[in-house]
Amino acid sequence: MRSRARHAVLALTGTALLGIPPAVSPAHAASAPGSIDLRRGGPARSLSFTARHDGEAVIGFGAAAPGVSWERKGAESAVVSLAVDGRHVSDLVVPSSDPTPRGLGLGHVRHGRHKVTLWFARGSAPAARHVRLTRPRVRMPRADQLALRHAPVVIGRTTGPLNDPYQNATTDTPLIAWHETRPATTSGHHVIEYSVVWSNEDGGTDSPALMARWGRTTDIEWIYRVEVDVAGRRVDGTGVYQAPEHATLKFTGRYEGDHPLLQTCTQNNNMCDVLTQEAPLRFLPDASATRPDGRAREVVMDREPWTYRVMAQEMVREGKIEKPSDPSTREVGDQRAYLFAEFAKTTGSPTGVGSVPGVALGVRLRSDPARLYRSDHDQPTWSIERDGVVATTVELPEGTALSDIAGIEAIRRPVGVGDNGAPATVTAVNRGFFLDGSYLPLPSGIAWTGSVTLTKEQPSVVLWRP
Repeated sequence: MRSRARHAVLALTGTALLGIPPAVSPAHAASAPGSIDLRRGGPARSLSFTARHDGEAVIGFGAAAPGVSWERKGAESAVVSLAVDGRHVSDLVVPSSDPTPRGLGLGHVRHGRHKVTLWFARGSAPAARHVRLTRPRVRMPRADQLALRHAPVVIGRTTGPLNDPYQNATTDTPLIAWHETRPATTSGHHVIEYSVVWSNEDGGTDSPALMARWGRTTDIEWIYRVEVDVAGRRVDGTGVYQAPEHATLKFTGRYEGDHPLLQTCTQNNNMCDVLTQEAPLRFLPDASATRPDGRAREVVMDREPWTYRVMAQEMVREGKIEKPSDPSTREVGDQRAYLFAEFAKTTGSPTGVGSVPGVALGVRLRSDPARLYRSDHDQPTWSIERDGVVATTVELPEGTALSDIAGIEAIRRPVGVGDNGAPATVTAVNRGFFLDGSYLPLPSGIAWTGSVTLTKEQPSVVLWRP
């Protein structure tokens, strides 16, 4: 066991809490060492931990639900609810029968002994009967206390066409969260911004444009931003959130400690700070992760490969995948036929009047080098106009592998009417991979650094050849 000064101590035990299924007694320990089994209609399970100091706690485990698949209607997920000392802190949507590493916040706890209770919850799909949580572990990581302290609690969506208070157990479910920190204007203060990756968005950008302009069909949104002082305290009046229509509004809602309560209230996962009282689901994902400098937001998915599988399975279940897959059309095909790429670009100053240029990637295959497969499908508005490190995908014939690629090109394309003449410079391709048969990322086999400038006169340049 690791030092008790640094980590919480776990022990299986019993509990009896109002509104929670009766807990299993110590004599009915998990059926396998280091695991917790939860069954539909069965008792809750609990574990205890000792907090050696006041602060934020997180729990991590592998989660699997036999018979569950996010790809199949009626078998989408099992839902697990968690309480700390009788207080409901978070729910977890388990969308797979394969063990998947998951992490959740438990909120602020005081020095001393505490009890986490877990139970098989409402909202689970009819096919879900059983959840196994392996190697559960509660921690109070000192290095991440500030980020965990101010992380938002996301209340599940209850409105929209589904009119279902448990809809996040079958669609647009929150998968992972992370935070980014930057200096504030006041010396010694910092601004913390929190973002969430959702399995998809039922509204907003359509799926083909998501693949072209963002390199995925998940929805990634920043949801809350706050300034903290030298002591880590929230500066009054600085909390803001991403509201409907992507507006940035001042947060005037309720806090639990320093955790703001926000509710998903649109079909594209924007937030409201006025809560629907009947909302039964709440999510507090472990937001201690950060994004590496110089990488696109999609890298947080690369570090959690299972998010690609959930992304693809939701597209299949919701009938958003073209069959048969055809790269000559603009519809989204089998996502295993796409090259997932990340590149860096900057746009220079315009020389005339007109629309700004975007950049798309093009792929040529050894079997037919005359044909160019474009990430934008030759749609002007699907090229990428934003600068920085960006992600995109290129649809290719089913069965294409990295070894089939003859070259990758950068293509300048104005996104609207006219052309303002601005050059676009590409300086890196950070990765390029396919998904395997289970929709998990294969190793990247493409990397390039340099500097090429695209102009009206020279709109296409080869970046990489094997």
